[in-house]
Amino acid sequence: MSIEILMPALSPTMEEGTLAKWLVKVGDTVKSGQILAEIETDKATMEFEAVDEGVIGALLVPEGATGVRVNTPIATLLVEGETSAPAPAPVAQVAPAATPAAAAPAPVAAATPARAAAVDRVFASPLARRIAAEKHIDLAKVQGSGPRGRVVKADVAGAATAAHPAVAAAPVMAPVAVPATPTPAPAPAPGAAAAPVSASTVARMYEGRAYEEVMLDGMRRTIAARLTEAKQTIPHFYLRREVRLDALLAFREQLNVQLAPRGVKLSVNDFIIKACALALQAVPAANAVWAGDRILKMRASDVAVAVAIEGGLFTPVLKDAESKSLSKLSAEMKDLAARAKTRRLAPQEYLGGSFAISNLGMMGIENFDAVINPPHGAILAVGAGIRKPVVAGDAVVIATVMSMTLSVDHRVIDGALGADLLKAIVENLEHPMAMLA
Repeated sequence: MSIEILMPALSPTMEEGTLAKWLVKVGDTVKSGQILAEIETDKATMEFEAVDEGVIGALLVPEGATGVRVNTPIATLLVEGETSAPAPAPVAQVAPAATPAAAAPAPVAAATPARAAAVDRVFASPLARRIAAEKHIDLAKVQGSGPRGRVVKADVAGAATAAHPAVAAAPVMAPVAVPATPTPAPAPAPGAAAAPVSASTVARMYEGRAYEEVMLDGMRRTIAARLTEAKQTIPHFYLRREVRLDALLAFREQLNVQLAPRGVKLSVNDFIIKACALALQAVPAANAVWAGDRILKMRASDVAVAVAIEGGLFTPVLKDAESKSLSKLSAEMKDLAARAKTRRLAPQEYLGGSFAISNLGMMGIENFDAVINPPHGAILAVGAGIRKPVVAGDAVVIATVMSMTLSVDHRVIDGALGADLLKAIVENLEHPMAMLA
């Protein structure tokens, strides 16, 4: 029978996507690992690879189709011996299958014979069967990871070297346990704030006035949902400090002169990333995330940095930032920011981290409060460096001063612990040479 190719979940937060472009057509022979299509998720445009071998029998979803739910059939693949694909169900008829039907047990009973008939058959790709035959592997004992439990090449390869492949796969699923979409809010108590008004109600308020209606794309919907979740569920508190930048600016200028032959130019933001990474190591209890019923204390300093793009933002993560040189951090940040602006980041490059930085100083903003990006424990809002008079001993001098606000999740970090973290960040920035020791 033909194989259904399903809309993949290309990231833990993906629920639906846009099929931006097909890279194959009906009748094409495809191999495992071949790129089939480009799919737009809520954050990026990603390539979708085939896991089976065969011939494309039908393309069920046209290019440009939006709102295609994960696990919806998007194409069919003919296996060896097939010359045409059976007539597929239209995509429009697939979506209602996800609707709960708890009050209708009859369909479940009707499906039981079909399920029982399939028990004796092992669903596997032709390539997986070929490898299994060569390595004398019993496919019935292999846990399939393909669509609907189908055994694919990777499963057979893993079975050849591991006695229990299913156990090895368990840690991969762990990050999904942290929900990326807001949990349903409890019913409002009498006198509580009313539910948000509908779009049609708002539109009626502006009837007769000229306006442009901008429909939300996947990224903007995700941002709206996560920020609503953050402000409704995270008990924020804010710690503020000023840092004198004169020593850092002088040190940066000296380093940039020496690094110029290598084509390296360090920014103030590079120093801020390094300062935060080292501070998280100096105050390890603050290097933590909220995981619903527990706190995860991270060992490495994985620092996320907000990058503004058209229509939204990304927070690419600089992993193991505490152990990387300033020049390495600078090069990595430039690469991540450039690919973020074209939405070409892979999920593993913008998911995770325990701490984030949002720097609006380069845009002239003197100070602001940032919203925590769950499940992070804190986010640092960085303002512009301003020349102003400060008291130094018994004298008043002109210095470059930068304002910073640390937004903290009180479930993860208490006030004194947050103060220790912010103090460590300030000390690193005011004594930049120590960060190289």
